[in-house]
Amino acid sequence: MRNFRDLEVWYLSRGLAKEIYFLMKTIPDEEKFGLTSQIKRSVISIPSNIAEGCAKKSNKDFSRFLEISLGSCYELETQLILCSDVELIKEEIIEEKIILLQTLEKKITSFINYLATQ
Repeated sequence: MRNFRDLEVWYLSRGLAKEIYFLMKTIPDEEKFGLTSQIKRSVISIPSNIAEGCAKKSNKDFSRFLEISLGSCYELETQLILCSDVELIKEEIIEEKIILLQTLEKKITSFINYLATQ
């Protein structure tokens, strides 16, 4: 069994979740149950699935949870782009978050590829 607290991808995803939660406080209340709610679910899913996957015995099972986490990253990236498209958040702010998110996506993908070789 692995300790998720030792994983860089979990640590980075946790930091991203914190930043996104603070960012969501700037969105108007009428989006509270729409896009804001969906974004929060997506960003929380990333470190949660990494942690859950750590409990799995095989690398194959762990990789499956990492893939779910990666899917949540892509979902979040799309939702952030939509926030910019509908002018809820300035494009420059979204781009900053997307750079962090894409770094995380690359690290998760690399980790999945590494596990496949073990």
